[in-house]
Amino acid sequence: MTLAPDSPTPANTATAFHDLDRFVALPRLNGLSLSADGSRLVTSVATLNPKGTANVSALWEIDPAGKQPARRITRSAKGESGAAFLKNGDLLFTSARPDPKNSDEEPVAALWKLPAAGGEARVVHSRSGGVQSVIAAADADAVAVVAEVLAGSTDESDDEERRKARKEAGVAAILHTGYPVRHWDADLGPSEPRYFLVEQGERGESGPVTVDDEPPITLRAVTGGVGSSLRNATPRISPDGTFLLTSQTVPVGAGDQRSVLVRVDAATGERTVVLDHPDFDYDAGPISPDSSTAVVVVRHRTGPGTPPNTELGLLPADGGELAPLASDWDRWPAPAAWLPDGSGLVTTADDDGASPVFTVDAASGEVKRVTMDAASYTDVVVSPDGAVAYALRSSYEFPPEAVRIELAAGTVAPLPAPSERPVLPGTLERVEASGVDGHPVKSYLVLPEGASESNPAPLLLWVHGGPLGSWNAWTWRWSPWLLAAKGYAVLLPDPALSTGYGQRMIERGWGAWGEAPYTDLMAATDAGVARADIDESRTAAMGGSFGGYMANWVAGHTDRFNAIVTHASLWALDQFGPTTDASFYWEKEMTPEMALANSPHTHVEKISTPMLVIHGDKDYRVPIGEGLRLWYELLSKSQLPAGRDGETEHRFLYFPDENHWILKPQHAKIWYSVVEHFLARHLLGEKVDLPAELGT
Repeated sequence: MTLAPDSPTPANTATAFHDLDRFVALPRLNGLSLSADGSRLVTSVATLNPKGTANVSALWEIDPAGKQPARRITRSAKGESGAAFLKNGDLLFTSARPDPKNSDEEPVAALWKLPAAGGEARVVHSRSGGVQSVIAAADADAVAVVAEVLAGSTDESDDEERRKARKEAGVAAILHTGYPVRHWDADLGPSEPRYFLVEQGERGESGPVTVDDEPPITLRAVTGGVGSSLRNATPRISPDGTFLLTSQTVPVGAGDQRSVLVRVDAATGERTVVLDHPDFDYDAGPISPDSSTAVVVVRHRTGPGTPPNTELGLLPADGGELAPLASDWDRWPAPAAWLPDGSGLVTTADDDGASPVFTVDAASGEVKRVTMDAASYTDVVVSPDGAVAYALRSSYEFPPEAVRIELAAGTVAPLPAPSERPVLPGTLERVEASGVDGHPVKSYLVLPEGASESNPAPLLLWVHGGPLGSWNAWTWRWSPWLLAAKGYAVLLPDPALSTGYGQRMIERGWGAWGEAPYTDLMAATDAGVARADIDESRTAAMGGSFGGYMANWVAGHTDRFNAIVTHASLWALDQFGPTTDASFYWEKEMTPEMALANSPHTHVEKISTPMLVIHGDKDYRVPIGEGLRLWYELLSKSQLPAGRDGETEHRFLYFPDENHWILKPQHAKIWYSVVEHFLARHLLGEKVDLPAELGT
């Protein structure tokens, strides 16, 4: 099935956004991997399992030339991910599918290989702690994997025995000696990430049983003894396979930490710190084709008076001075790959409601924009001749799709894909307002079909999370088209603190969330409701994470909205700061005095708007205590308190087994259904039935 990217949207046609079952079943692309010779392109496609309770990924091959249809190359109930091509064209990936040779063992994520010549995938290495990810050198037979090891394990055998003993004893306790102890929805420890080099073992004395038998794979640890300091790092392997480059966290006291850049010798495992500065954090970027130079992402360490900033640098791979690259570029780049001749690199960066592809000249630092459409590009890979790049592209008009980019001309063409673009129930516009200081505030506006002066649509103001981010790419968790299908217009503004508009946009809101971000949102709303096709009398504000914080702030500062939906939201900043999973970061933005001045909970007595509070119990970024306290204080202190019978206009949708995001498909349907019910009641005066599964 091929894409038809320019096909018109049939009027008044029921779409996947009119039916939640159809929506959650839409295929979702993630990641791209290109073979060394440029002839094969592989992506991961997640689809709904038969029970409708989870998304399962499979690997699909897409023709880089755009001539052949996409074809599925893996298939299992457990799914596959993390594709990486070897130099010879074989494909490695991770999967928890059962090993046919050891079907009695409990499946864990193992390392699998699909031969370039075809045939069935086979397990090449399995370990009790599983394999998290794999990276392969471009020009050498060198492969590295990231895997978790129990702290203190001496080798693979010891790790396996200790895991077995812990499981059999039913022990789940974790003894911590440092910080952090949680991340997003994961309890950290007692295992820790380590890097391994893949090596060929020796055959047994009996030799191969068949001609396609291979020697066993062994893993050689090259980062033992570093504790959990490699967690969340993204290692890079040099094209010649001789070294790894990675960030590594180091404690700096008082629960704080920073990132240094480390070079790991592949042959000896020797680690060398190559960048270390108290004012910066470092992330490893791509390594040049000749393995001589690395791109480094330099992140300025923040403080209450020091906003964040991100820049690029070039570092000699064997050590030396970091040279700034494109230092005058007022954007935050995310480097993707070097050009094959080493003359420059390909990068993306948020820019004015999009995230285009750019090239940066390594010698001069000159930046050129390649893609000109209002779309966001990720997972960029470059062909061996440097003429073409491949990427996943999305916008609010379509979910991620694989595309081919002619780097010289900037032309972009979609490749034959596993699924077609979904038909949209409305239109998308780019709109602009002015903040109180005159700074432009830009937004996307989703309009439902039929919105007009004679039939104005109710308006939903959506505030993005982050807060360092932008409404510039497709989102499955906050899809405005589901609400457009119900007749709502959705306004998606990028207020102060949004990325893609220069450093000044960050500075306007840093440490003062309740000031410029709030007034920018109100300015965007004012411009929205001034339109003839928008109904000013029927509006709601919605947001998650920082967007939820802002929804709470809005509730305490204006009664202009008919309803407010706040998801995974910050409520009492004095409580949030020490309990979030990364308190050290939070305390770099606001002093206690600043946090109190910007805390929504201090304005609860002013809240007169019905609020729908949504929170997951496994949310470690914004802990459940924020939602619980918000809920209790709404009932006890707001202008819409609970009556004697406990009834209130406020509602609390609680997910005991979800985290910062609502990930399970069945819960996503509950989320959207309850939101629709709440909005219909307060904006439309209509009754929409709640899902029967809620038991209410």
